[in-house]
Amino acid sequence: MATEITCTSLLKPATSFQSSDTLIPLTIFDRTAFPGHVPNIIVFQSPTPSNKQLKHGLSQVLSHFPHAAGRLTFDSKHQLCIALNNAGIRVIEVRVSSTLCKNISLEGTKNLKELYPSTDEGIEELMQVQLNRYMCGGLVIGLTCHHFLGDGQSISNFCSAWAQTVRTPGMHALATPFLDRGAIVVPRKIPMTSFDHANIEFKKVEFDSHWNKAQNLTVHFSVDFISDLKALVPGGCTKFECLLSHLWKKITVARGLKETDFTEIRIAINCRGRVKPAVPLNFFGNMVLWAYPRLCVKDLLTLSYAQVVIVIRKAVAQVDDTYIKSFIDFGAIASEKGEQLSTTYVATGTSLSPHLEINSWLGFRFSDLDFGFGQPSAFFQPNEPIEGTIEFSPSCKERGGVDVFLALSEDRIDVFRQICYSIEESAVGCKQIGCPTSRM
Repeated sequence: MATEITCTSLLKPATSFQSSDTLIPLTIFDRTAFPGHVPNIIVFQSPTPSNKQLKHGLSQVLSHFPHAAGRLTFDSKHQLCIALNNAGIRVIEVRVSSTLCKNISLEGTKNLKELYPSTDEGIEELMQVQLNRYMCGGLVIGLTCHHFLGDGQSISNFCSAWAQTVRTPGMHALATPFLDRGAIVVPRKIPMTSFDHANIEFKKVEFDSHWNKAQNLTVHFSVDFISDLKALVPGGCTKFECLLSHLWKKITVARGLKETDFTEIRIAINCRGRVKPAVPLNFFGNMVLWAYPRLCVKDLLTLSYAQVVIVIRKAVAQVDDTYIKSFIDFGAIASEKGEQLSTTYVATGTSLSPHLEINSWLGFRFSDLDFGFGQPSAFFQPNEPIEGTIEFSPSCKERGGVDVFLALSEDRIDVFRQICYSIEESAVGCKQIGCPTSRM
């Protein structure tokens, strides 16, 4: 796959933000995010809108999302902020001298790094877009966003607004996003922390630090398979709960863990609807915390799917209004003391075993990503493999199906493939169980 850059430019908002010297301090939620760019790849088969149409729509939508066109800087208190200075985003236009493979995916596709802008340190722009044009007329959009800019919900909202602007040019019905970051982190009159947030969201997490030979793979779960899983949980469960229970079991078996080991999942939780009063879903920024269901390997493999779902559900329920308000108060207290907080993240090549980390895009409607010529044929994050990471995404090929992107050790891939579609319900009865959860 030969690529040629035909144009690179800074694209600015069609309408500049009212004040170019406005500084927006990062919130305590922002500071838990990965401190760098996260790449996304969106694939469209021919026909597609022109680069001119895409850039025009992008310029229009940037007027509604001024943070995306800003830059990171420090204020007089040495707090990291986003400067709403209308500096613009980087747009790279690329010609690809090949046809677009219809099954382009995270697994088995080489040279993915050529399809999105560099995510190396030192990039000034908070958002970058690369438009890759194939000989067949297909289009691959490589989008990178600094995680301080926003979480998955925010970026999906931005992309949906961009698509709407291109799909319906001249229309001015674009909903204005909720941009007031300060409004979501107002502490209580007497700030009070009820949890050890310094050692939950910000502590140095110890993982297996050997450079693990991990490999990305994609697994598709059909509507019928998901229905079979749900049938194992009397009283009902969500698509997310049943699939996560299933994968937790299968990955644990594939890893060959000892029965006495403990295994834990770090689940990203969108807090917008969990705090009272609720924060609008169109809030642009970060508002994610994590749940940590935890089980002994022996228990995980002998408990029924219904029982594992209960463990997951109870852990997620702990991220409630009380917990979120405690976290916000923690941020206010730390800021008052001048404490410098920084998140930790797992480096490429590190193994999370015996633990897992899950992010879900199941709430993202791909119909909203229609630029006027149909929905994308693929959407994924082309990250370097970190063993134990999982991502759920709505299937672009089967309505109601789920594509799972995960990374496992190369020597465990074959075992996982052999068992990932087997459903072996535990013979253990439905006994009452507690919620052995922990917070990393």
